[in-house]
Amino acid sequence: MNITGMVHVNINCSSYERSKLFYKMLGFEEVWVVPKTNTPEVNAAVGMEDYRVNGAILALKDATPPVLIDLLEWEEPRDNSPPYPNLYRPGLARLALRTADIQADYEFLKKEGVEILSEPATVMSNEKHGSTFFCFKDPDGAFLELVESF
Repeated sequence: MNITGMVHVNINCSSYERSKLFYKMLGFEEVWVVPKTNTPEVNAAVGMEDYRVNGAILALKDATPPVLIDLLEWEEPRDNSPPYPNLYRPGLARLALRTADIQADYEFLKKEGVEILSEPATVMSNEKHGSTFFCFKDPDGAFLELVESF
């Protein structure tokens, strides 16, 4: 294998405009609008026939290396099923993002009415190093996590 890094994480949503505002609140900005439809080759590559989508690639401001999400509202076909109901279901479960001030971000998201699973918790990797983290949900219920390492 010749994998050299991650390109992006795809997050499907039920309302692109609503979710775009949420992810902008987290510090992401729209950098490339995804075409509404695409070629037969692209259709085949994503395992679909014709489709219509509303979305864009969003980048976390000033992140190094870049952190990109592919935020998509599928118009056709459309599936209104909720995302994973818990963090122990097989498959991609959550997106963890690094923060420089976990307590400030926790207070901010709490003030904004974001659904948060608990107060920040600390886990130690050894006697001197660890991280503090908490999980929360986006507008559709997808799990996200903020982590501050020390």
